[in-house]
Amino acid sequence: MTFVFIIIIGGILGWLASLVMRTDGQQGLFLNIVVGVIGAILAGFFVTPLIGGAPITEGAFDIRSLIASFVGALILLAIINIFRRGSVR
Repeated sequence: MTFVFIIIIGGILGWLASLVMRTDGQQGLFLNIVVGVIGAILAGFFVTPLIGGAPITEGAFDIRSLIASFVGALILLAIINIFRRGSVR
């Protein structure tokens, strides 16, 4: 059941991150889910130790883990944009 929640929350967070980074028109549902889940994994390694708590990939769905996963998705999209366009936005 946790895997289903990770997919759903990852899709929502990936979509929100793509709206912030203005890449929503280039991405579909599948890429939003991929960006959200990989962003959550990145956040689990880099962001969560800085703010405390547990990542959503371990089943923690509190506000800190959601914010960390959103930041992870933003970081992932920024890295992708740097390679694709040469700038963050």
